[in-house]
Amino acid sequence: MGDLKTAMLAKDEGALRGLRAIKAAIILAKTSEGAGGELKEEDETKLLQKLVKQRKDSLEIFQQQGRADLAKKEEEEIAVIEKFLPKQLDEAALKAALTKIIAETGASSPADIGKVMGAATKQLAGQADGKAISAAAKELLSK
Repeated sequence: MGDLKTAMLAKDEGALRGLRAIKAAIILAKTSEGAGGELKEEDETKLLQKLVKQRKDSLEIFQQQGRADLAKKEEEEIAVIEKFLPKQLDEAALKAALTKIIAETGASSPADIGKVMGAATKQLAGQADGKAISAAAKELLSK
């Protein structure tokens, strides 16, 4: 955790909060029952995605309530945590991947969203947020 030391020396509060949140979540996951002190890479990615999602949800609430001070803190932490996640697909790449998945699954209408989401969440794990996958899939299937 050299990043933690660097953030401490730079007195970067946002980075410190984000890094400490990551460290705490990983320690909790490793020491949880059945983990055996190990954490697989895909589990780490899921854990980091969960941390980002929690902060995005909080950010949305703070923005609705006009709490710019708290929203700024959430944005800082999101930026720090996202550095440790795999690169996210942009909208065009996401739609291209979903078009391929739709063709593979034979989905043809919005009623087939379940088939598409099942395959997409497995294939695109860590590369796209579930909400983004769902929105893009609905858009493509409703054409």
